[in-house]
Amino acid sequence: MKSAFRNLLVVALLTFAGITQAAVLGKDYTQLDQPQATPANGKIEVLEFFAYPCPHCHHLVPDLNAWEKTMPKNVSLTYVPVVFRDSWEPMAYTFYALEVLGQQSKLHDALFEAWNITHTELNELSQIAAFVAQRGVDKQKFSDAYRSFSVQSKVIRSKQMLQSYNIRGTPTLVVDGRFVITGLESRDMIRVLRELTDQVRKERAAKKR
Repeated sequence: MKSAFRNLLVVALLTFAGITQAAVLGKDYTQLDQPQATPANGKIEVLEFFAYPCPHCHHLVPDLNAWEKTMPKNVSLTYVPVVFRDSWEPMAYTFYALEVLGQQSKLHDALFEAWNITHTELNELSQIAAFVAQRGVDKQKFSDAYRSFSVQSKVIRSKQMLQSYNIRGTPTLVVDGRFVITGLESRDMIRVLRELTDQVRKERAAKKR
């Protein structure tokens, strides 16, 4: 009798756990009042709004990196550096300058560590150029890219996206231009991200029938 009761209790607990783990609109994520346009390539777009000085963004890095390695082929991940204050602007320029040079992914984790672990001073172009040069990036090419009109335009665009996506904190993940995930622990953010990307895939598959 006790064994049967114990088994029923285990089943009930597992069922309850499954229910509580399901993403809930208004609690685990929100939905934009005005959905934003997504790429025409047909992929499910995931945006991460982040800042290198943000410790919570740094905490998300391992889990997001692991998810990125296993994400479906029809899903894309794009990083958007956030400028909530003037002191963060150099890092937005740094991100896009490295992107132009094809070096962004190489130094992404290193920049997080510089800000959140070693607390390296990276506020001026001279400091940043020296930092990236120590990691194999041509110093002059980086400085030229940093000052370029192309990078300036990208930073302006990223600031505009803060308004259109109603970003209020970092890290924030946006799925398919409409679902917003923020304010959760790193693993919970990834759990909800998986669920929402799967939901979008099912929605698109249903429309094709």
